[in-house]
Amino acid sequence: MARAATSRKGDRQKDKTGGRKGRGRKAEPELVERPRPRPLRWLSRWALRICLLAVVLAIAAVMLFKVVNPPLTHTMWAEGRRLGQPVEREWVPAEEIAPVMLRSVVAAEDANFCQHWGFDMKAIRAAIEAGGNRGASTISQQVVKNVYLWQGRNWTRKALEAALTPLVEAAWTKRRILEVYLNVAEFDAGVFGVEAAARHNFGVSAEGLSSVQAARLAAVLPDPRDLSASRPTAYVERRAAQIRDGAATIDRDGRAACFQ
Repeated sequence: MARAATSRKGDRQKDKTGGRKGRGRKAEPELVERPRPRPLRWLSRWALRICLLAVVLAIAAVMLFKVVNPPLTHTMWAEGRRLGQPVEREWVPAEEIAPVMLRSVVAAEDANFCQHWGFDMKAIRAAIEAGGNRGASTISQQVVKNVYLWQGRNWTRKALEAALTPLVEAAWTKRRILEVYLNVAEFDAGVFGVEAAARHNFGVSAEGLSSVQAARLAAVLPDPRDLSASRPTAYVERRAAQIRDGAATIDRDGRAACFQ
């Protein structure tokens, strides 16, 4: 009897101390601690998503304006606000622009337009050697700036311009790039596009421009608010003469073949 009592007492002690599991008792589930999200990992994922979204939107915008004419640009809006009145503008297809105007603007702004992929490396090197006192932006870069971005010299705009320019070059034809450029460029204060500029300065359509008139319009592009094609200064006349020679040269040597 004493041995049996001792045995039962030992069993109860084992049950209490966990030495032996009782029959019919379920084991308590173990709590698994989930790893907490790391802030840096979370931020990197969202940064990647934002970058991918930006790339998709950029490609969509480039493909859209390949076939659709750009609406009012930021530069036009800002100029209209500065002047306190709507800007003058009228879209015209490349087929309704005098061929000499196409050649003149290329001769003036980007003589190697048909030979580069958006960036003129020779012009960039020349600009660096000149200490940054001369421009090196191609017509393709100017189209990106005028259509998609804003005016200014900050690094953010330049970085976006550098990213978008190859996309435009890859998706658009050279003729389309030049057509858009001539329709969004400012030729006088509040006067945008070659059609509005031709009528404003000479009372003719873009299709009816002469070589002299086309060269004068191209000559004022770097500073359209201070220079005038209809009231040319001595500088504009000299520059226009150089542009006429350049337009004839690129026509002869084949550098105008990609847009004619």
